[in-house]
Amino acid sequence: MRFRLPSAFFAWLFLSFLFAALPASAQRADAGRELAVCVLRDTGGMNPAQLIQHPERFDCKTPQHKMGSGDYWVISEDIGVRSRSREPLNIRWASLWQQSVSVHALYSDGRMSTVQTGSRGIAPWIQLGAIAEVPLPRLTSKVVRVMWHVEGAASVRGIVLGARLATGEQSARSNLMMAGIYAGFGGLCLALLVYNFALWGALRHRFQLWYCLMVAGLLGYCFTSSGAFAWAFPDVSNNSRLQLNYLQIGLLSGAALMFARTFFEERIFTGWLGRATTGIAAMIAGAGVVVWAAAPFAIRVADWIFTLIFLGLATVVVPMLWRAWRLRSNYLWLFAIAWGAPIMAAVLRILGNLHVLPWSFWLDNSTILSMTAEALLSSVAIAYRIRLLSLERDRAMEGEEYARRLAETDPLTGLLNRRAFLEKAIGRPGEQVLQIADLDHFKRVNDTLGHDGGDEVLRVFARLLRNAVPTGALVARMGGEEFAILASQDERVEAETILARLRGTRMPFDVKVTASIGTCTGPLSTEPEWKALYRGADKALFEAKSAGRDRARVAQGLAAA
Repeated sequence: MRFRLPSAFFAWLFLSFLFAALPASAQRADAGRELAVCVLRDTGGMNPAQLIQHPERFDCKTPQHKMGSGDYWVISEDIGVRSRSREPLNIRWASLWQQSVSVHALYSDGRMSTVQTGSRGIAPWIQLGAIAEVPLPRLTSKVVRVMWHVEGAASVRGIVLGARLATGEQSARSNLMMAGIYAGFGGLCLALLVYNFALWGALRHRFQLWYCLMVAGLLGYCFTSSGAFAWAFPDVSNNSRLQLNYLQIGLLSGAALMFARTFFEERIFTGWLGRATTGIAAMIAGAGVVVWAAAPFAIRVADWIFTLIFLGLATVVVPMLWRAWRLRSNYLWLFAIAWGAPIMAAVLRILGNLHVLPWSFWLDNSTILSMTAEALLSSVAIAYRIRLLSLERDRAMEGEEYARRLAETDPLTGLLNRRAFLEKAIGRPGEQVLQIADLDHFKRVNDTLGHDGGDEVLRVFARLLRNAVPTGALVARMGGEEFAILASQDERVEAETILARLRGTRMPFDVKVTASIGTCTGPLSTEPEWKALYRGADKALFEAKSAGRDRARVAQGLAAA
C-alpha cells in the first residue's frame, strides 16, 4: 500500500497534539525565571567569596561545550529577589555528568550561603524531569546572584544548563506535572507490555517478543531518565544514573530495530538489508553496553558512541522503509507513521549532540516522547498485521478446504469420487445398506447424444441421487456410469423409489434412460467387510441386469455373495 503524505507529518502531528495538551509550564519543562550564566575555569586556590563579587571575570560568550572537561565556576546574572517564607526560592538546572557541585548564594547584606554535594553528586537534589534543585535560604535580604562550583565536569553538553529561579509553588507544580506525564508514559508502556506479551504467548510471532522487549526497555529508560530513579535509590550517584540511561537507550534502540526487522514481510529484508539491519541492531545494543562501561573513564568518547547509536538507527530505518515502499509492503503505511517520530527524534538528538541545536529539556527527553508514540502506534500496527495474518490464515484454510473438496469430488457430477467414498464409508458403525446403480445401455446413450450429451445425463442422474437420499447418506460416482449409495439401516432409500424418479425425470433431447440397482446390507467397519458388501451389491446388480434391466435386486445376505 502507498501513503501520500510523509510519515513524519503524521508522527509529529500526533506529538503536536500531545504537546499542545500540556499546560504552558510543562511545555517549558520547568517553571520560573530563566537565568543567564557565565563561566570561569577553576585554576585552583580561588576564593568563592571573592569570585562571586566579580562577575566581570567570567566568560559569557564562549559556548560551554567548547571549554573542555575540568573544574569550573559558573555565575548567574543578577537576581534581586528575596527568598521569603511565603514565597521560597529555588535554583534549578539540568542534570549533567559531574562529580560534585557546590552552590553559593550572595545576598545584598553581604552574607553568602553555601550548599555542597557529597560523593553521590547532585543525586539528592534531583527532581522529576532530571532537574537539580537547591532551595535558597530565606533571609530578609535580596539574593544578588548565585554561583556554582562544578568539579569533574565532562562539558559534553555544557557545565550548567537550563538554570532557572523558581518559587516553591512553581517547583511543586512542575514536579506534579512531570509526575503526571511520566506516570502516563509508564502506565501506557506497562499496559502495552502486558497486553502484547499475552498476545505473544498465544500467537508466538517473533515481532511480538521484540516489541515487548522494546517496550520494557522504554519503561526502564523512562524510570531512570525521569529522575524517579534518584528518588527510589537515593544512595546511587547521579553519574551512575546517567550510565544506566546510556545502557538502556542502547538496548532499547537495538530491540526497536529488531522489532522492525521481524515485523515486515521477509522479502523486505532479503540480501544486504537483512544482514545490515541485524548487524546494526546488535552494534547499537553493544554500543549501549560499551558506553555504560566506559563512561566513568572516558565520558566524552562514550558520548560520541552514544551519538552514533542514534545515527545508526536513523540510517538503517530509512532504507528499510524505502524498500518496503518499493515492494508494496502491506504494513508500510502504519509502520512508517509509527517510525516517523523516532527517526526525527534521532536526527534532532544527533544535531543536539553535535551542538547544531541548542540544549533544551524536550530535546533531551525526545527519546521518551518519540518512542512512546512509536510503541503506541506500533501496537496499532501489530493489531493490523495480526488482522492480515488472520485473513491470510482464513484464506489458506478456505483454499485448503477447496483443494480437499476438489481431491474428493468427481469433477463431472460433483459427487464423491471412489477414493473419498471409501475413506468416509469404511468404519461407519452399525448395519449399512449399499446400493450400486448402473445406467442401462449407456453406450447407446453416448452414441445417440454424443459424449457431451452423455455427460449431461450423468449430471442429471447425480442430482437425482443427491435429492433422493437423506443427509447422512453417502453418494459417489464409482466410475463411468456406476454410482454408489450408502446409508444406515434406518435411513435407507428404497431402490424402487430411485428407479421411479429416474423414469419420471426428463433427460436431454427426451432420451429414455433407465438404471439397474443392486442392494446389499451388512457391517462396514473394515476393508474386508467393504469388499464383501460390494461383492454382494454387485452380484445383485448383475441379477437385475440379467432379469431385463430397469429394476432392482437385493442380495440375500453376505454369505450369498
